[in-house]
Amino acid sequence: MHEDEKAVERPGLSRRAALTAMGGVGLTVGAAAGGVVLVGGADSGTATPASAASGTKQPSCVLSPESIEGPYYLDYEMVRRNVTEDRPGVPLILRTTVVDSRTCRPIPKAAVDIWHCDAGGVYSGYDGNTLPGGGGTPPTGTPPTGAPTGPPPGGGGGMHQEPVNDLTFLRGVQLANGHGDAEFATVYPGWYQGRALHIHVKVHIGGKVDPKKQTYTGGHVSHTGQLYFAEDLAEKVAKLSPYKDNTLERVKLEDDFIYQQANSGLLTIRPLHKGRFERGLLATITLGVDPTATPPAN
Repeated sequence: MHEDEKAVERPGLSRRAALTAMGGVGLTVGAAAGGVVLVGGADSGTATPASAASGTKQPSCVLSPESIEGPYYLDYEMVRRNVTEDRPGVPLILRTTVVDSRTCRPIPKAAVDIWHCDAGGVYSGYDGNTLPGGGGTPPTGTPPTGAPTGPPPGGGGGMHQEPVNDLTFLRGVQLANGHGDAEFATVYPGWYQGRALHIHVKVHIGGKVDPKKQTYTGGHVSHTGQLYFAEDLAEKVAKLSPYKDNTLERVKLEDDFIYQQANSGLLTIRPLHKGRFERGLLATITLGVDPTATPPAN
């Protein structure tokens, strides 16, 4: 079974359909930005994982910039590929390739740790989005004229919030294989007040998996970042159910100060079914990491 086929474990995308889709030509949505490794695709502006390079061209390695952790990180460290649980949405395969920014070599057994909100903008562990310093669900609509500016809530303030429930959807850890690849089956995220669409990511180095609990323990964090989605695709997905039920105004990349600060982390995305993006997407990115680094909590 093909890896792309195995990763999609959502209703509406059959194994045969997924396998057939991988034989066709996919439309790339988005382009590579600083903080990814370009292998042979530098001229076309598309990010290609190091493991996928078939030629001898030497990749150009860039250290992925650090970003804020945000208030909704929980150190459950559950090792699992499919993090969807019961969350509805467009199926998304997220495939990261972790490489040593100093040598361009893949980092086997690097633990990629992701978490993101569901289609309605809610993180597991929280009831709505508990705002730093205030609590409650973010107000709907456009902020009034003269509203305070600065770091937005919900992934912007960096002020950790204690969870209010034990739900675990859309959180998980995968260990990179010998090519540095780590893959997740999830859903396309929604949005909430103050932030563009994004997925949070950490890269842990030097830890191990508890075989009984299937959790990752030990080691250190060498990278904390955020991954983003191109606007043209975001507009299309926002018109689908259940995304269209989200009444909050969606912040665009150009208005998200965290993305503008990093100017990096844009995912390369293509549909698994040509012309049918709503049936499944593949998102890829390469993370350049210094495995010896232990950046301070941001």
